[in-house]
Amino acid sequence: MNQNVSALEKQTMKKVSRRIIPFIFLMYIVSYLDRANIGYASLEMNKALGLTSEMFGIASGIFFIGYFLFEVPSNVLMERFGAKVWIARILITWGIISVATIFAQDAWHLYLIRFLLGVAEAGFFPGIILYLTFWFRSKELAKTIAMFMTAIPVSYIIGGPLSTWIMDHVQWFGMSGWRWMFVLEGAPAIILGVVSFFYLTERPADAKWLTAQERKWLIDDLQKNKEPHEENESEKQARRKALADPRVWSLAIIYFVYITGTLGIAYWMPQIIKGFSSSLSNTQIGLISTVPYIVASVVMNYWSHRSDRKQERYIHAAGPLLIAAVSLVGAGMTSNPVVAMVLITASLTTMYCFKGPFWALPPKLLTPAMAAVGIAVINSIGNLGGFLGPYAIGALKDATGSTFSGLVFLSIMMIVAFLMLIVMRSKMNKAAKDQISSEQEDIFGA
Repeated sequence: MNQNVSALEKQTMKKVSRRIIPFIFLMYIVSYLDRANIGYASLEMNKALGLTSEMFGIASGIFFIGYFLFEVPSNVLMERFGAKVWIARILITWGIISVATIFAQDAWHLYLIRFLLGVAEAGFFPGIILYLTFWFRSKELAKTIAMFMTAIPVSYIIGGPLSTWIMDHVQWFGMSGWRWMFVLEGAPAIILGVVSFFYLTERPADAKWLTAQERKWLIDDLQKNKEPHEENESEKQARRKALADPRVWSLAIIYFVYITGTLGIAYWMPQIIKGFSSSLSNTQIGLISTVPYIVASVVMNYWSHRSDRKQERYIHAAGPLLIAAVSLVGAGMTSNPVVAMVLITASLTTMYCFKGPFWALPPKLLTPAMAAVGIAVINSIGNLGGFLGPYAIGALKDATGSTFSGLVFLSIMMIVAFLMLIVMRSKMNKAAKDQISSEQEDIFGA
């Protein structure tokens, strides 16, 4: 009997994984492609629209203001309309807005379009997470999420060469290549939105691509493995505790600093590479920009696996930030393009290594009910760093005439986050020792 159940389990989950994971992986690639392609567009767009470095920084980062302001309302509407419908809506609207970038004629047009793009995409990540909980049990969820989040570096690996090739080779009907880039990379989101409405199945009960036996097993097992629902009052108390917990706000600040650094580099890297040599074509810049992400996609998975094996989070999260800080300053100080690229690769790789161990901390520090709220706070506050990073580099470049001061700023931020994690680790270890001592006193006192 157990063998039959095990075979049914493997067969069903294999079908579910094959049906869902590749498609959401593709959606997430398109998502990050439409966020980050402005960095490649800047190679021609800044001159065409008369953008200063500071203006480009604002245009890059204002996406995250819209994303931050509308993430909660989007989540509320998603619960009302359902994950499948809302994911389709998000894809279609952000695709349309991304394509609308072709109409931008000045900085203010670009600010508005990028802000609206953030509004349109708000709720996509939590929507995907919610949808996955409809199909995967808790023991499979972390692995599943990790699989589709690998789409982030993959999107940069694909996006660099694709975006710059379009800019160099597509000037149809007299329209600039950077404008065509937004059309050709925004259109897939619209298409995927329409396809997702018909392709995605809301719940296992509606899955005609599963047999009746497979559907019944999946529904029963998901229900069996579902966490017991807490009383409303307990949920309210958990929310209050999470919002008042200094550990949540410390992690939110640390993540804010991390996003400031990683997106500051990501959006400015094409221009930094362009500064290596005036003879580089856009396509060559795009190809060179893939190197850090290829390395990062490999090393980050190894580092996260090591953190799991050692069951250690603080040093595995903090260490990479210190390496990133040193690498950023080194990249700004050297005039050798090869050395600079090696150091940029080291900084981005270590920033990505931070991600896995860091996101293992909230569930470790907080109760399950508190973790749900705490993670939302950390993610929301942290994503505001997506505005600060690109803006700071742009403003400092305009003020000093060099990106070096911006890299130093990001380096300082990385060191601050490193120190915060070390202090937090020290406090947690002290609290654990105090608790053990207290328990021993109780035992011996008794």
